Amino acid sequence: MTSNQTSPTAFEGNLPKIGIRPTIDGRLGGVRESLEDQTMNLANAVAELIASHVHYPTGEAVEVVVADTCIGGVAEATACEHQFRRENVGVSLTVTPCWCYGSETMDMDPLRPKAVFGFNGTERPGAVYLAAVLAGHTQKGIPAFGIYGRDVQNAGDAAMPADVQEKILDFARCGLAAALMRGKAYLSMGGTSMGIAGSMVDFAFWEKWLGMRVEDIDMTEFVGRMNKDQFDQVEYGRAMAWVKENCPEGDDYNSDDTKRSREQLDSEWSDSVKMSLIARDLMVGNPKLAEMGLGEQAQGHGAIASGFQGQRQWTDHFPNGDFLEAILNTSFDWNGKRAPYIVATENDALNAATMLFGHLLTNTAQVFADLRTYWSPDAVASACDGYQLSGNASDGLLHLINSGPATLDGTGQQTGPDGQPTMKPFWEISDEEVEKCLKATTWHPSITEYFPGGGMSTRYKTRGGMPATMTRINLVDGLGPALQIAEGHTVELPENVHDVLDNRTNPTWPTTWFAPTITGRGAFTSTYEVMNHWGANHCVMTAGHVGHLFITLASILRIPVYMHNVDDARVFRPSAWNAFGTDNLESADFRACQNFGPLYGRR
Repeated sequence: MTSNQTSPTAFEGNLPKIGIRPTIDGRLGGVRESLEDQTMNLANAVAELIASHVHYPTGEAVEVVVADTCIGGVAEATACEHQFRRENVGVSLTVTPCWCYGSETMDMDPLRPKAVFGFNGTERPGAVYLAAVLAGHTQKGIPAFGIYGRDVQNAGDAAMPADVQEKILDFARCGLAAALMRGKAYLSMGGTSMGIAGSMVDFAFWEKWLGMRVEDIDMTEFVGRMNKDQFDQVEYGRAMAWVKENCPEGDDYNSDDTKRSREQLDSEWSDSVKMSLIARDLMVGNPKLAEMGLGEQAQGHGAIASGFQGQRQWTDHFPNGDFLEAILNTSFDWNGKRAPYIVATENDALNAATMLFGHLLTNTAQVFADLRTYWSPDAVASACDGYQLSGNASDGLLHLINSGPATLDGTGQQTGPDGQPTMKPFWEISDEEVEKCLKATTWHPSITEYFPGGGMSTRYKTRGGMPATMTRINLVDGLGPALQIAEGHTVELPENVHDVLDNRTNPTWPTTWFAPTITGRGAFTSTYEVMNHWGANHCVMTAGHVGHLFITLASILRIPVYMHNVDDARVFRPSAWNAFGTDNLESADFRACQNFGPLYGRR
């Protein structure tokens, strides 16, 4: 296995950079001259911090651009803007240790996520400039994040406090996520699945809130490419060999009357691998197709997320998309370790967008699931001979399960630095962890009554003890998109208890037992109320307690958050949000998002 990104990807070429804008008191004759070195040193220190901690989805360190000169007035602000546009800067962070002229030095690009870091030192009032320029941003309707250390530092102190570093990095990750989405595409492979609202793809949402386009294809494109062998034959052979070695078949749970022959199952495996190659090629293109004389097909659709309709028009006649979705959403395949491709089952574009958020914020794979069932402690005890839930699960469990698209990273066989199960960026995953993920997964002939066309379904259970965040974007008529967030932990049940509960649904599907953190407030008064307040049948699970990152990214895009259990101290939104209320932050978020409108919307 290799840790290099060798598979085709939509994240190629001149990726958006993060720009650092050192602003300065423009008064020459002693004031500016005394501040030049300190201001530029501060900018370079921030640039080094970001470059050493923030990565593109390819694993490469993010490129950081520092303005050629300190910015003391309009002329230098304009020169910086020209430089940033030349170098494709998609995120800006203004830094200063001193007073500067607010409206003359600020970043005026309304679409570029931006923050201002004012050094907290009383000798030179960087914090005063911070307050002044943030007021200017708010007054002009160009929201910006404010970063200000809690403790006063001496003027020459080059140390960067931990609270400042944390806010800088959180903003950098969220701003970069927004910038990476801009100009890319969502690929709708098919149409609406089984009347699910999330798969009724809303172009306006992708265009106005995310800055992306929607590409549509009919699923007959798969039939045509399969029939004409329009995929890399060499890679197909390598993939089939890898699958036979690493994807063991588990029990066939079909009845004798509905079991499919060995010959049929082998054909389904072959088609499933072909479908995976074709879906990836449709998303991001493949230069190998050009070598085959398929120049148009080689281009792909520039898609960083997609959805596969599957049920029912496809699955009644062809193998389901379970293998396709599971393997593409995983951080490795027959080509080695690589960034996951974001593919939503049932073409649920809203879950795809949520998965995309989680991936871009953490560079990790995402679990797609149904939020299927709430199991109360009493119900578990009744079904499992009196077994008592305890610990994180003492208030009950949420059963996250779906028909096969969940990433194999979701087995929980990767380990973080703290020893807890997690899902890691592909470049941090060891070969041993890849093997563990594969061995923890079995592949089962799909239930024929559900999938007459066949296919192979994924089965695993997620290891317990993983800090995780469950999320979902929903569309509301008259409001637009709104985000839900629930931080919590995965739970591991005894084998006999797991089997009893799991078999109540479908033994061929992957299961994650999830316990949200209960706060006693709002929808988090109980695990039951989390289930009761969830806005759709699907959800996304991201490794780690990263709800605060989702909140920050949502505020950049102007998507309100209407349900979360993130502590207020971790919530980071633009300073303009304060003007809409400082007591009930959830209500203030709604008012601010409505007032400023979608980031790319036309008002």
